[in-house]
Amino acid sequence: MKTVEPKVFLIGETRIVEEGLRAFLEHTGAPGWSTDAPSDSEMICETMGRLCYRSFEPGLNPNVTRIREGNAPYLANILQVGHGSVLEHAQLNFIFADVSRVVTHELVRHRAGVAISQESLRFVRLDALSAYVPLHIRESEEGLALFVRTFEELERLQRELADLYGIDDEKKFDVKKKLTSAFRRMAPIGVATTIGWSCNFRTLRHVVEMRTDPHAEEEIRLLFGMVYRLVRERYPNLFSDYEETLVDGLPWVRTAHAKV
Repeated sequence: MKTVEPKVFLIGETRIVEEGLRAFLEHTGAPGWSTDAPSDSEMICETMGRLCYRSFEPGLNPNVTRIREGNAPYLANILQVGHGSVLEHAQLNFIFADVSRVVTHELVRHRAGVAISQESLRFVRLDALSAYVPLHIRESEEGLALFVRTFEELERLQRELADLYGIDDEKKFDVKKKLTSAFRRMAPIGVATTIGWSCNFRTLRHVVEMRTDPHAEEEIRLLFGMVYRLVRERYPNLFSDYEETLVDGLPWVRTAHAKV
């Protein structure tokens, strides 16, 4: 058995198509508009917000005589007034590795605004087991020994099943798939796996708030604390309203503008 910690990889994000944006700004009468947004994602959220009110510059909308200049104050106002729909336009693509199926079973409950692709244990055969060891298990020497012993026994059984059914010598992949699917039923829910998880920023804010709460499960709190720190640095204007504290050594991320 190998002990592991959750890992976060940001592998994709929404990108501005410069010629399309410039063509739109020309069309709407604001060809000179620009922004100091630190990322394309924050620029897209600002653009979508401004088009709602035609507030790229004073006078485009007769009702608008002055506008907020700058991406940071503009998005801060968006968060304050709860205009969260404009945050749905920008997407992020994550891969979470070495997370348990405890985590993935909870993560897939968040369905609105997400896309999910998970490692399939119908195709991926387990010959070695990895797992995150929860804090309460680690605090007890006897508990840790029992945890490790259980995983090592289940790991041994996976190899014994593979030998018993001769899966390594099997030529037909369809048969291998059926056997692998049968073997996985003896794998623990705590076994480490990999999941691809894509979401928009509105969804991400909600999930960070929900899954770093002290009442959330330990491993998923650790995971989304890591996610938050990554996005807070990369997209500062979309997460400027959050504060992070530690509870039981794990992050708790909160905002006055919850569920934007």
